[in-house]
Amino acid sequence: MHAELGSDDPGLLSAVAHGDLDALRVLYDRHAPWLSARLTRRCNSPEAVADVLQDTFMALWKGADRWRGDGEVAAWLWGIAARRLVSRLRGHREDLVLPLEVVSASSRAETSAEEKVLLGVEYGDLGAALQQLSPDMRAVVQATVLDGLTTREAAQLLGIPANTVKTRLFRAKAHLRQSLTEDLA
Repeated sequence: MHAELGSDDPGLLSAVAHGDLDALRVLYDRHAPWLSARLTRRCNSPEAVADVLQDTFMALWKGADRWRGDGEVAAWLWGIAARRLVSRLRGHREDLVLPLEVVSASSRAETSAEEKVLLGVEYGDLGAALQQLSPDMRAVVQATVLDGLTTREAAQLLGIPANTVKTRLFRAKAHLRQSLTEDLA
């Protein structure tokens, strides 16, 4: 089977599971740009981002049959990439980008829908409330809420105990709830 550019992601993933390199190439062309941009927002090292991207698509090639068929393929790919980034950054915290660092939308030729949502979060009421959080709390919110990492994965990425992640997230949510409800009053 040869994949066509118009094929949907689940169909392409099924083709990859059956050894179709063309389908892998289409998925790479479709998802690598936004994955790279999202990884770059979290890691200062272009080499690390390139390695994580390569590892992500290698994992896709070897394990396409592991996708359960629920949810979006893009979300599944981001989960793989985020976990690979956590592994890569272990011991290399200098490559970690401080959370919610804004990349100008005008610096990219085309802004993805996901980036528009993230920029809306950063610049809207929620963004203002997030900026009031301490950098430690923002880092936990980004890792767990925006990146979808588990408590354990966020703890590994940030180099702190899992219970500290839980405590900071609890406090951050309370602060955000208070800030956002005050803005409504």
